[in-house]
Amino acid sequence: MISTLTPTSDRLQQLQTWVTEIHDIYAAAALLYWDRATYMPSQGVAARGRQMALLRQIAHQKMTDDRLGELLANLRSQAGDFAPHSAEASLIEVADRNYQRAVQVPSEFVARFSRHRTDCYDAWARAKEDDNFAIVQPKLEKTLELTQEYASYFSGYDHIADPLIEDVDYGMTVATLRPLFSQLRQELVPIVEAIAACPAPDTSCLQQTFDRQQQLDFTLDLLQQLGYDFSRGRQDESLHPFTTSFSIDDVRITTRVREDDLTEALFSSIHEMGHALYEQGFDRQLEGTPLAEGSSSGVHESQSRLWENLVGRSHQFWKYFYPQLQQKFPQQLADVSLDTFYRAVNNVERSLIRTDADEVTYNLHVMIRFDLELELLEGSLAVRDLPEAWNARYESDLGVRPPSDRLGVLQDIHWYTSNIGAMFQCYTLGNLMSAQLYDAVLKADPNLLENIAAGNFASLHRWLIDNVHQFGCRYTPSELIVKATGAELSIAPFLNYIRGKYSQLYDI
Repeated sequence: MISTLTPTSDRLQQLQTWVTEIHDIYAAAALLYWDRATYMPSQGVAARGRQMALLRQIAHQKMTDDRLGELLANLRSQAGDFAPHSAEASLIEVADRNYQRAVQVPSEFVARFSRHRTDCYDAWARAKEDDNFAIVQPKLEKTLELTQEYASYFSGYDHIADPLIEDVDYGMTVATLRPLFSQLRQELVPIVEAIAACPAPDTSCLQQTFDRQQQLDFTLDLLQQLGYDFSRGRQDESLHPFTTSFSIDDVRITTRVREDDLTEALFSSIHEMGHALYEQGFDRQLEGTPLAEGSSSGVHESQSRLWENLVGRSHQFWKYFYPQLQQKFPQQLADVSLDTFYRAVNNVERSLIRTDADEVTYNLHVMIRFDLELELLEGSLAVRDLPEAWNARYESDLGVRPPSDRLGVLQDIHWYTSNIGAMFQCYTLGNLMSAQLYDAVLKADPNLLENIAAGNFASLHRWLIDNVHQFGCRYTPSELIVKATGAELSIAPFLNYIRGKYSQLYDI
């Protein structure tokens, strides 16, 4: 809880207590979700769905209580007593924004949608295992109906997806994202084509047999050296890697291991650690309040993509860590040079799997999903036709066609455990923000690359805490980017980074 607030009114203290109780209920639901995705017995699905639905319904009822509305109305009149973006002013602003959105959605709907999400997740897991979209199709059709119903509770938006986007990427709309993504696609496609015409690097060093437990052991060592605090977190395995937080002192991540691909666990772990460092870096006075959240999904994703790609795929990073990796896997890597390994982990190819995609093609994967979910919401694409639409877009945009549902429409968990819409734009926004933030770090710390090559990540971690993490969501995404970098969000830093790095790697 916020402990340093100026005690100007009992109402502010009442608000703190109220929102902390809501936070703790959601945290309990999140713990049930984490358990479901990691250790829960398969037969526990029905009961777990009921339990999670009840907790979310209780939290929503508390969030929409008329007494909270009255409290917030009184506090809004006092908001001018606090400095802009102070913990006090931000708490009132964010709590009121959450309240105003929550009261538009019936608690009965929240519970109904929660129960359905659990059922849909279970169907998706079985569908993916059996490589059969038909298993989950009826559930996904219901998800689409429920998502459209949710959007209908909000008015004043130009597109059905806008209220969904506002939930996770405040300030963004379909009208702002479509031209941004279109411009980015126009710039990326020629780069992909130029690289595709070049000889591909040798990636055979990555596709050997790597013991599962040894991979996990290495990721644990690596994460600790990067700054992830294991006294306040842990790493487990799940079907799809994710990060979840129950408090600033309990931020957990999961990873996914493939014994025939070293990069799966490696970069999944680094990616999720980026999310976790953000959550572990919140100012402690925000604990238990709605301010102890990321500014947006895009900002959250910027942290994971920064660590995974701009740091984790850099030559400086592997100059330090590659000898440790060789020591862990001497039989596989002893005769593989650093440059060969570096080129392998930065291989660019037209691939099928988003989470395995390289930095250059990754955003094309995201934009395919973004377009498809808009078509679903608009009603121009039926769920039954989604697999074929997915395959056709991959063939036209990336020159590859998924041979199966598992490698196509079933690969991502997002639509099957939440709503349809606003699920993927955050990844591209995160890529753009990560490059802009990293550019700002390099300007602030001219010795950053040398520090990384020496295994010193403290200065980078500290800059991110000081300029991004500590604030939680006290600033909107656009305000935070300007505050941290001195400029509004732009695609230029990302394109400059991509062109600079890959023109050297591929001599183009």
